[in-house]
Amino acid sequence: MKVLIALFVVVFVDVVASQCSCNNMKWAKCDGDPCQCSLMFTPAIKQVLDCTKLIPKCYLMKAEMYRARNNLTTRSIGGKPVETAFVDNDGIYDPECENDGRFKAIQCNGTDVCWCVNSAGVRRSDKGDKNIKCEPVETYWVRLELKHKDVAVPLDAAKLKTGIENALLERYKLDKKFVTEVQYDKDGRVIVVDVQKDKKERVTDLSLMTYYMEKDIKVKPLFQDEKPFEVSVEGSKVSMENILVYYVDEVAPTFTMQRLTGGIIAVIVVVSLIVIAGLLVVFFLARRQRAQYSKAQPREMETMS
Repeated sequence: MKVLIALFVVVFVDVVASQCSCNNMKWAKCDGDPCQCSLMFTPAIKQVLDCTKLIPKCYLMKAEMYRARNNLTTRSIGGKPVETAFVDNDGIYDPECENDGRFKAIQCNGTDVCWCVNSAGVRRSDKGDKNIKCEPVETYWVRLELKHKDVAVPLDAAKLKTGIENALLERYKLDKKFVTEVQYDKDGRVIVVDVQKDKKERVTDLSLMTYYMEKDIKVKPLFQDEKPFEVSVEGSKVSMENILVYYVDEVAPTFTMQRLTGGIIAVIVVVSLIVIAGLLVVFFLARRQRAQYSKAQPREMETMS
């Protein structure tokens, strides 16, 4: 009898929790009894919502700006898996390879400008000269953010996960155990696939799968038969129209503020001009006061005499 009561309580709590949501705003955080939903505007400010109505545009714009400033996707899924994740913004270059085909830790593209890369060959440092110090760093986690083409019938999330696992195994020889999570946003047609291995594992090279897959979807397949990458879901073939890859390394990348040089320079220039203007004002005021004091002294001496 006690077991039945406990089971009933668990089911009741689950039902109540599932009902505490905001159908008009997927970014809202909802909890409490009675249920209350809110949007984050800053880390310290959140706006309580009336989810029986459409959310005001001003609230939506503030929430979207907050998410953009904090590297949060404006979709319900996707975006950086962790803060240290990064994407390949440099594209292709002429790399230096180890004898086993892996990337050397330092790359220069045949020039005097060099940088550090991870095991996937993606730049993980600012650019420097040939004296830059780089150590081998393993990419142990990649997030594949896919967008599939239109389908006649909405996809089943569980069967989609199975289809993704099968496709990665058959096409890229990636063991299913490395596919840790598959998320699906049917409205945005976005599929987010997390592929992760142990940080100390050095046998599986995740860059093989990501590079082939990017070519499959963005350009042309590298395989001889040039068959497209497709995922089989309930007998139907699902094709992809876009892919974005996030890389997570065993050690955080060493990018500095050099990425924001232009913006920083602009700020420094403005601040410097303000400081210089302030100093000039102080200088001329002091000079004027000294001149007035100098003129006043002879008059005082004449009066005294």
